[in-house]
Amino acid sequence: MATTTPDTLTRPAGSGLLNKVSAAARWIIRGRADSAIWERPTLLGLLAITAALYLWNLSESGWANSFYSAAAQAGSVNWEAFFFGSSDAANSITVDKPPMSLWFMALSIKLFGLSSFSILLPEALMGVASVAVLYATLRRRFSAGTAVLGGAVLALTPVAALMFRFNNPDALLVLLMSLAVYFTLRGVEDGRIRWVIWAGVMVGFGFLTKQLQVFLILPALIAVYSWASPHRLGRRILHLLAGLGALLVSAGWWVAIVELVPASMRPYIGGSQTNDFLELTFGYNGFGRLTGAETGSVTGGGAVGAAGGSRQWGATGLFRLFENEFGGQITWLLPAALVLALVGYLVLRRAPRTSVRRATLSLFVVWLMVTALAFSFMAGIFHAYYTVALAPAIAGVVAIGASLLWERRAALWARIVMASLVLITAFWAWSLLNEAPTWLPALKVVVLILAVVAAGMLLLTPRARSLSIATASMALAAILLAPLAYTIETVNTAHTGGIVTAGPTVAGSGFGGGGRGGGPGGAPGVFGPPNGTAPGGTAPGGTAQNPGAFGGRAGGRGGAGGLLNAASVGSALAAVLEKNASSYTWVAAAVGSNSAAGYQLATGDPVMPVGGFNGSDPSPTLAEFQTLVSNGEIHYFIGGDSIGGSDGGSNSSSTIASWVASNFTATTVDGVTLYDLSVAANG
Repeated sequence: MATTTPDTLTRPAGSGLLNKVSAAARWIIRGRADSAIWERPTLLGLLAITAALYLWNLSESGWANSFYSAAAQAGSVNWEAFFFGSSDAANSITVDKPPMSLWFMALSIKLFGLSSFSILLPEALMGVASVAVLYATLRRRFSAGTAVLGGAVLALTPVAALMFRFNNPDALLVLLMSLAVYFTLRGVEDGRIRWVIWAGVMVGFGFLTKQLQVFLILPALIAVYSWASPHRLGRRILHLLAGLGALLVSAGWWVAIVELVPASMRPYIGGSQTNDFLELTFGYNGFGRLTGAETGSVTGGGAVGAAGGSRQWGATGLFRLFENEFGGQITWLLPAALVLALVGYLVLRRAPRTSVRRATLSLFVVWLMVTALAFSFMAGIFHAYYTVALAPAIAGVVAIGASLLWERRAALWARIVMASLVLITAFWAWSLLNEAPTWLPALKVVVLILAVVAAGMLLLTPRARSLSIATASMALAAILLAPLAYTIETVNTAHTGGIVTAGPTVAGSGFGGGGRGGGPGGAPGVFGPPNGTAPGGTAPGGTAQNPGAFGGRAGGRGGAGGLLNAASVGSALAAVLEKNASSYTWVAAAVGSNSAAGYQLATGDPVMPVGGFNGSDPSPTLAEFQTLVSNGEIHYFIGGDSIGGSDGGSNSSSTIASWVASNFTATTVDGVTLYDLSVAANG
């Protein structure tokens, strides 16, 4: 197939503003001058359908992950909280991630006001942008059909539909990684250093989104550019060093400010034990995720390769991603992608070193392999939704490999491989659907029938164009119907709390994955959370769940919250907290960021999350808390379950809770225990 050229804007004769607007409009509608008439409308249709899918009933998840929603609310009213990513507008402590993803949500709140929709809108738009970037990446050297297929596979990946409708940092991370791939391939095409620099900037921004996880894409970027760039080796190395410099600058400016500002002049760095961002980067959010040694984590991990794998995050091993709830998130087309990667290299084996088509395939393959292996063997905290980082890579490999096979369908071997892959994908879908046996039980039968028919049609010698179109349509239906159903189920289900998964509840789900209403597998587990929280104190899903080992108290109104979910705040409790709120720096303090988040979102006033996310950060210490109380800066302390001291972390939150209980009188409002810190028990 002939390669395509970069997009160009064809301008009509003349040079007025009207002509420029006309040319731009024609380019948007038609695309490049060499494009088929159906190409741009198909792209616009793909993006419109993706937008509709991700924006549909977007507010059904309420505050979604209230941990980040509260931080976004804080950033929308206080610029210091915005810059540092503080959990509260009074800047007691930050979230346990850099703040870039929060910036988009906070700005959206400033524009549209505080609501579930304004918080989640940027995430949905990032999903649409990710599909557009993948399309643009594939279209540069492959057909429009290939690009559309890649975009559709990404859009219909269940975990992508989950995270592009949720407010975790992963949505922005996927977009930035996709942009880094796009810019690297532009550099491979023409050898200009600016593209490598832009790729470095995207990786740097990815660091400010989710720290070291973005570095999983670096082996792909470095290997492909160092091999396929049109320059001599020495110049290739210089370009990569320039990209590294761009990465360090784009990530390092914020890190340098945080490290240089005295601790007394900024919020505590959440997730660290020493109030140090570098400790957070290389410890709790860094190598600890690989080894399981995460000081202050909710629970210990396990050594890589140990018997049974990780103790709490699912067994590690080569097939980890195919097991339990992980498989239904991302692996529908993963077996086919692995085979298609080999087919792609076989077909492109005679391509020159600088082949952009092979470089494109290689980028997606290395991205897929490195990330999948890291996820398979990491012994620390690992949630099923992390696998969204694989979605663009799988979509790219599948689209490229399938298009290369389709171009060679006149050969018997190509038809046999295509037919076999359709059957393999259908049988794997059957296996995944069996994990949720009561959910659409007839679907797996339909998928298998479609696959058998499609395989038979693929084995036929291609003749009429209409038959080819029918064959391709049947094959796509066979491989995409099951993930499409999972995606629709995901879109139509509310997701709240710190751990969520796409699709229906499956057998074997546990702490390594998450539930649709906030609890693992949709039901209480090791960390069975309390009821979820929506704006106004309404729990999405309507009913509370029973607490697990570390959950807060169960109940409807006034639930105290817990590690994974925010508290549900009744009107009477909100009125008590808001009374004389302007006289205090914090209207209340509560152990754990999620518990505090519910009260903060309900009142709009700062609530101090004692101990950070896990309740195990030494922020504040007992002495610091006592000083704040004596200075009249905290009005109430909200009682409830606390962790503190978990996995080697600080027990400050527990000592603070004990001190409050011993020195202040407890009252109950809406089922929640309150201590008025302005009135000591001895008067």
